[in-house]
Amino acid sequence: MADDDQSIRFDWQRRARTGIPEVVFGQGKSLSQLVAIIEQSVVRNESLFITRLTEEKAEDLVEQFGEAVTYHELARCMRVGSKRHIVHALPDENLESARVGIVSAGTSDLPLVAEIQQTLEYLGADSDCYNDVGVAGLWRLTELRDQLARYPVLIAVAGMEGALFSVLAGLVQAPVIAVPSAVGYGVSEGGHAALGSALSSCAPGLAVVNIDNGFGAAALAVKMLGIRRIEPA
Repeated sequence: MADDDQSIRFDWQRRARTGIPEVVFGQGKSLSQLVAIIEQSVVRNESLFITRLTEEKAEDLVEQFGEAVTYHELARCMRVGSKRHIVHALPDENLESARVGIVSAGTSDLPLVAEIQQTLEYLGADSDCYNDVGVAGLWRLTELRDQLARYPVLIAVAGMEGALFSVLAGLVQAPVIAVPSAVGYGVSEGGHAALGSALSSCAPGLAVVNIDNGFGAAALAVKMLGIRRIEPA
């Protein structure tokens, strides 16, 4: 084992404490560190989720671990194993109300939407996506109002000025989780304008995660739905 692998202390008990298992943030980790974590997962027969993984490192991991891993190129996420750690705690007749709606302002937000959807799938929550419905063409959003009103929680993704967050939260009863995306130019660059807009919103029931934090939004949605961990059969 390489020296930089000896400091890895993966929190395999986190899902028992919090209901959300530890997820690997792949950005900044060396290939040898990722290999060491995946090897632990395989030995323990645990499923694992890795975010922000470059295509180059993903190719190396697929070559080494084969069918044990699956890479989603658009989301930049990798699954190790196939087990879901989370299932819904509500009665079976209510499972249809446990879907999460994901609403994005533009097609430039699709990689972040994919990360959210892949995370939700890993955590056991189903989702539907409504893309390219930004407020520059407000009719695209308002004509979906009746559909969006059926979801118990919504995740909104927007860059630029982030106007989607306030408008959506003003149309539905469900809580809305705002994910500012690093999409835009000029003063919008880096997602800071969208983050400020989300934090400054006067629409009640709006929660805000950090810029591009798709995983955090998905985990929050799962907790909002009252989902708890049950050991897979």
